[in-house]
Amino acid sequence: MGKTLAEKILGAKAGSSLKAGDIVIVPLDFVMAQDGTAPLAIESFEEMGGDEVFDPQKIAFVIDHSAPPPNLGVSLLHQKIRNFARKEGIILYEVGEGVCHQLLPEKGHVVPGDVVVGADSHTCTYGALGAFATGVGSTDLAASMISGKIWFKVPSSIKFILKGKLPAGVFSKDMALFLVGKVTADGATYKAVEFEGEAVSALSVEERFTLSNMAIEMGAKAGLIAPDDKCLSWVKERSSRKPQIFTPDSDADYEDIFEFDISILSPCLAKPHRVDNLAFVEELEGTEIQQAFLGTCTNGRLNDLEVAARILKGKKVHSNVRFIVAPASREVFLEAMRRGIIETLVEAGAAVVTPGCGCCVGTHNGVPADGEVVISTANRNFKGRMGNPNAFIYLASPATVAASALEGKIADPRKYLRGKDGS
Repeated sequence: MGKTLAEKILGAKAGSSLKAGDIVIVPLDFVMAQDGTAPLAIESFEEMGGDEVFDPQKIAFVIDHSAPPPNLGVSLLHQKIRNFARKEGIILYEVGEGVCHQLLPEKGHVVPGDVVVGADSHTCTYGALGAFATGVGSTDLAASMISGKIWFKVPSSIKFILKGKLPAGVFSKDMALFLVGKVTADGATYKAVEFEGEAVSALSVEERFTLSNMAIEMGAKAGLIAPDDKCLSWVKERSSRKPQIFTPDSDADYEDIFEFDISILSPCLAKPHRVDNLAFVEELEGTEIQQAFLGTCTNGRLNDLEVAARILKGKKVHSNVRFIVAPASREVFLEAMRRGIIETLVEAGAAVVTPGCGCCVGTHNGVPADGEVVISTANRNFKGRMGNPNAFIYLASPATVAASALEGKIADPRKYLRGKDGS
């Protein structure tokens, strides 16, 4: 019997042939925590009697969730992170550098074949590069910082074969929301999800990150895409490390295989208060909104800002809407400035905030009021996710968010993108 991507990557790291269900201890290529989880990891590290980290160049702390800090308590936690990073010599990404899941690939810390853990559930994002990447708790992260290893139960795998070509105005975020809606929020719990097919191959690497990022929203342990020339070229520009390239075997054993033709897909949304509460834009057009948010580790990349700018160029955001934009990293912010994208968004009425998580996490930078409706490019819309359990969050693509910000209500972006290479 052949091997899945997860079985191959974990087996190579362990130096043995593995199958789903095996328990294995593997060495780690990189370890990460953000400012919401690093303080707990530091405390656990000290409680475990950790003297030093296994390799300071393979560990990064990223201050991105509450950055800049909104209050004294958060400032003190940031101070704790800085002091520990300085003491141990580990990599620290400060306020304004960006979202952890943008920075690790962007800075070359992850290459195909790696095994990476992060104290953040969306660490699965790096699976778009053909790495086995997954979120862990702060205690497991502390043990990983000490030992440089972690144990896994090798997950069984689910394969998504995505055929066809995305229509104009429909994007990888729509694909991700559609898949989560079909499989449900717990339909792939502790599974490794593989994405393949012509629709996946056609995506840019940035667009693939969106798919892998949302694997956790169906409960998956990892969201994997086998590396191709497009991926390897992207990685080579950012890292000098040699990748290990794995592809699944044709006779690999999958728990389920799902096949979809996405050429007929409409823009998708997740209705409050579940990510799998799937709807198509035709069902929700006209729903009034008070806030629109473009950003996060799911959709704050350059291509996301660019498509929003195409829709908003020469226009103004609706007077009843607050449009908040958070670039995923300083690099993205700077490039968007060079290309005039930021200028277009600001002229349209956007409030651009510090590169980072923005209002996604709900601590600052745009907490909605009671009863307000938000449309967001984030990955979660649970009750209270953005800081107010009395608000209502719809998830959508950057294009749908931009079109909705323009009209003051949930809107179909396709009318603004047809004939403009909206695919």
